[in-house]
Amino acid sequence: MNKDLDMFCYQCSQAVGGKGCMVKGVCGKEATVARLQDNLIFAAKGMAAYLYHARELGYTDSEVDAFLERAFYSTFTNVNFDAEDFVELAVEAGRMNIKTMKLLKKALIETYGEPEPTEVQTGTVKGRGIIVTGHGLKALGELLKQTEGTGINVYTHSELLPAHGYPGLKKYKHLVGNLGKAWFDQKSLFSKYPVAILGTSNCVLIPREEYRDRLFTTGPARLPGVKHIEGYDFTEVIEKAKTLPELEEEPSNTILKTGYSKSVILSLADKIKELVESGEIKHFFVVGGCDAPMKRNEYYRKFVEMLPRDTIIITLACGKFRINDLDLGDIEGVPRLIDIGQCNDTIVGIEIVEALAELFNATINELPLTFVLSWMEQKAVSILWSLLSLNIKGIYIGPNLPAWANNDILKVLVDRWDLKLIGEPEEDIKNILKESEQYVV
Repeated sequence: MNKDLDMFCYQCSQAVGGKGCMVKGVCGKEATVARLQDNLIFAAKGMAAYLYHARELGYTDSEVDAFLERAFYSTFTNVNFDAEDFVELAVEAGRMNIKTMKLLKKALIETYGEPEPTEVQTGTVKGRGIIVTGHGLKALGELLKQTEGTGINVYTHSELLPAHGYPGLKKYKHLVGNLGKAWFDQKSLFSKYPVAILGTSNCVLIPREEYRDRLFTTGPARLPGVKHIEGYDFTEVIEKAKTLPELEEEPSNTILKTGYSKSVILSLADKIKELVESGEIKHFFVVGGCDAPMKRNEYYRKFVEMLPRDTIIITLACGKFRINDLDLGDIEGVPRLIDIGQCNDTIVGIEIVEALAELFNATINELPLTFVLSWMEQKAVSILWSLLSLNIKGIYIGPNLPAWANNDILKVLVDRWDLKLIGEPEEDIKNILKESEQYVV
């Protein structure tokens, strides 16, 4: 390797000392531009994931494609050194991600029907099985077709839980339940159950040896030493499942509820308005996001458990598994805990809060509504910028701030959008509810 490469700053296009201009070099450029480039790349990658699943179902958008081209080129070496422009590119990425999520929502509803409230079992049914993990509803749908009548039961895991709400998928009687919680429990979960496993997208982990030979990937997912299925012929997965022992009948007392689409919530609009105006509902929270196996992420369950009974909680993405087993009851027929789906179903949450704003003739920021998001440096980046592109203020995120946000970037996020880092649940709830006194509604 040519050691001179380590002495060259690709931002400055000049030779510098050490390993290059990582913070500040001869050009005088701070690391802010490089960090904003990282942010834009993360946002573009998140959009690409949603576009992939839309394209699987035959849906595309040339405007979004064109933006991705511009975004990636803007992060190319020696093209753009303007930090302010990168902030505006991130805001535009947020708008384009909203368009992308709408496209995927349209693709899913027109293919599988609009989700409807559904109770999902979390125990096992006697018989052989296949667990499907990831975000790939197309792959799950094809597998359900191919396993119909085989005697093999199919279980979802993690972000595929919302599949149970789609009429076109729930019609398969051998889609029997959901096993496990967020993506990071898969090593222990997959070791526990002697079933075939299909990984359909991101969030698949390097497997343990005890289940490597019964794990398969499809689509963009690839793992070392794991059989990859090109296309949607899952014969090998099915044949593997047939060679494995039957699961025992092990019912669970935990029943999860999913499938709350926009139309379902809007059907309750008049009731919600009545309950807000009478003071029965005081505040709405959107609690969810990308979960991670950190002790600090216990915050979200504690936060929801401490909320007063006159609050409504909308949840989504794998962060919902921190709270979706809680029985929070309802407020005169309006569920207090509403699971709207995968991370891409943030668009459903956005459309619901926009509808609430219209219902009360207010702006989103004037509603008694707070976003409390769990954070990881993945598709959450594109979702955060989608919310910021709508000028939604006062969002709480945690357990950490974005890794790409240095002091300069953080100042912009705080000054322009009042972004907040989570603290202690009790104190945050107190501050949020105190601030809600000044809302218009």
